Amino acid sequence: MIHSVTPADYRTDASLRGAMLALNNAHAVALSFADEARMAMLVEEAFLAARIGSLDALLLAFAPGAAYDSANYRWFERRYASFVYVDRVVVAPEARGRGLARQLYARLFEAARAAGHERVVCEVNSDPPNPASDAFHAALGFTPIGEALLENGKTVTYLSLELSSSRT
Repeated sequence: MIHSVTPADYRTDASLRGAMLALNNAHAVALSFADEARMAMLVEEAFLAARIGSLDALLLAFAPGAAYDSANYRWFERRYASFVYVDRVVVAPEARGRGLARQLYARLFEAARAAGHERVVCEVNSDPPNPASDAFHAALGFTPIGEALLENGKTVTYLSLELSSSRT
């Protein structure tokens, strides 16, 4: 079952905070490290913060106008007036293969459409490569729209899915 994560949830539930940080930071190479304050800001600014189970999977996404300093988010914000940016989606290793990321994306597509957004966007690391994420996003219908070399040395491919053409 998918649950929203509200700023109040994050502030008041120490076990949720700990689980979110542990899951995120176990995958920091793909997602980027977050401390408690950073994660609190992400949840506060999110268009959608959602989890499955106690924390089998997590998704954080942002709409235009968020007070978010991510270079990737800003890349999309400079190009589009209407979008929802997937900042991070992660599934715990023991929960993989159950379609949880697909469920989170379906919820996001529904929320983005309801809010009148035209597309869902994200980036996937191309160096270091993330072939599982590439395949997952391609299966959902995302297409490449750009690339960037980031200050941290990562190379990313920017992806977009027009909601009118979504496969979910």
